[in-house]
Amino acid sequence: MAEFSHEPVLLQECIEMLNIKPDGVYIDGTLGGAGHSSHILQKLGKNGILIGLDQDIDAIRAASARLEKVKKDYKSEAEYAIVKTNFEKMSEAAEDVLKDKGRELKIDGILLDIGVSSYQFDEPERGFSYRFDAPLDMRMNQEAELNAKTVVNEYSEKELIRVIRDYGEEKWAVAIARAICKKRQVTPIETTFQLTEAVKAAIPPRARQEGGHPAKRTFQAIRIEVNKELEVLENGIDAALDILSENGRLCIITFHSLEDRIVKNKLKQAANPCTCPASFPVCVCGKKSKGKIITNKPIVATENEQSVNNRSHSAKLRVFEKR
Repeated sequence: MAEFSHEPVLLQECIEMLNIKPDGVYIDGTLGGAGHSSHILQKLGKNGILIGLDQDIDAIRAASARLEKVKKDYKSEAEYAIVKTNFEKMSEAAEDVLKDKGRELKIDGILLDIGVSSYQFDEPERGFSYRFDAPLDMRMNQEAELNAKTVVNEYSEKELIRVIRDYGEEKWAVAIARAICKKRQVTPIETTFQLTEAVKAAIPPRARQEGGHPAKRTFQAIRIEVNKELEVLENGIDAALDILSENGRLCIITFHSLEDRIVKNKLKQAANPCTCPASFPVCVCGKKSKGKIITNKPIVATENEQSVNNRSHSAKLRVFEKR
């Protein structure tokens, strides 16, 4: 098993935008290897609390070790708690942690780094990548029931078309779905290489040379379906906006257009929820703003960061401040 190493993207930008108070309470909803959280913890005083959430057992194990090292190295008196859960359930998780510590549910900042970690991509047995021949899996939560093998072998052709088209934005979705269904009639598709072969066979040779690996979009689509990533993202944003305190900040990093579109629209709606026609002189719908968008345009990685961290190329950071 590979070491859980994860270079945090837009680290300094996130720390700056969270506007960390030493005695504040902060949630890292996508803890991973604690790349961001380790730096948040360093800035907290003895009354500060960090709550880390993750559904990946390997991530939790690595994060625990890293945060303990930070406490020791920096002689930190801040507290931290790690909860094995999905960030869409951050409200319940934070409430339980703070209740145990005799604190009210008052959250000063929340960070969400959306998507798959480098470790998950680089660990063959997790089945996320077309680079390794491994069993089809793609579960961020190893205890979840639905996996990639089930999607590929049991979804109908119509369902596969929907997944690959909507979540992969793949123009060859129909051909790929048909190729998968045809291949699985002969033998079940159980490995990443078997799936890759089916995808390649469905795409014309010239088209395979465009836009990176031919299976990239299909693998992304199936991963999103397995983990219900877009649904979780929408629910997570709603939960974050509900529990943030006044002047608390929500920082969200995304890596592809589907995620970023959701974040952009949800934050825009939170800032200006009014549904009254433009012709109305005053608002009568009664929907009140939850705060303001801090980043009119998303923050992207510097050229220097992009040169040393390939994952940062497509990263976008959007920030919202609760009113």
